[in-house]
Amino acid sequence: MTAVLDLTPAPGAVSVPRMIAAQTGYEVRTLLRNGEQLLLTLIIPVVLLLLFGGTSLLDLGPGPRVGFLTPGILALAVLSTAFTGQAIGTGFERRYGVLRRLGATPLPRAGLIAAKTLTVVLVEALQAVVIGAVAFALGWHPHGDPFSVLVLLLLGTAAFSGFGLLMAGTLRAEATLAAANLVYILLLATGGVVFPLDRFPSGVRSALELLPVSALADGLRDVLRDGHTLPGGPLLVLAVWAVAGLALAARFFRWE
Repeated sequence: MTAVLDLTPAPGAVSVPRMIAAQTGYEVRTLLRNGEQLLLTLIIPVVLLLLFGGTSLLDLGPGPRVGFLTPGILALAVLSTAFTGQAIGTGFERRYGVLRRLGATPLPRAGLIAAKTLTVVLVEALQAVVIGAVAFALGWHPHGDPFSVLVLLLLGTAAFSGFGLLMAGTLRAEATLAAANLVYILLLATGGVVFPLDRFPSGVRSALELLPVSALADGLRDVLRDGHTLPGGPLLVLAVWAVAGLALAARFFRWE
């Protein structure tokens, strides 16, 4: 006797975790196919590490050059992905109505935010692997515990993501593009990423140390170069920026 196949449709929504995973995969593939994003997230940090870590073009003070540079380049990588790349990408998605269309799909808005957050974390993990490999090739010998590094990176990611989404959700896409790139350049030059902050006058240095990228770079140096555990000052600065950025983004972000 031949079994009868039941071809009755069984409609049902895909689970939220599967939707988030699918959206995250799409976001990661889109980012890695974008030449401008790759330039920002991978090529520029690696070039800076090779240029200043492998040559004596810049006086970085006592100690191994790569020991000073690598934490700063890691901080720059977080800035480029969580702030600059996310602000520009989300700003143009908002302009072209992508966010509005995604809002009409079964994927909830919280799921979209979770997917974007996972995308940032995955890209940062890739950046850390690439930058770490280049740094090891240049003779880097890190110290400190991985937990402290992870806490610093997560707080830095939260701080930059909050202000990146705030910018993308309140400004026009063209203004976001210009402002995000300008902030990136200014923080690269004045955030202690490549250029030591002790080259600035004391009053200016004290103000620059309160910037999130400075706090992240200094905190990572405290752990990876000096072997400290959970440096209080940088953690406090990053926590304040993270709370402020996420709160402002939640309050003022406009999806259309």
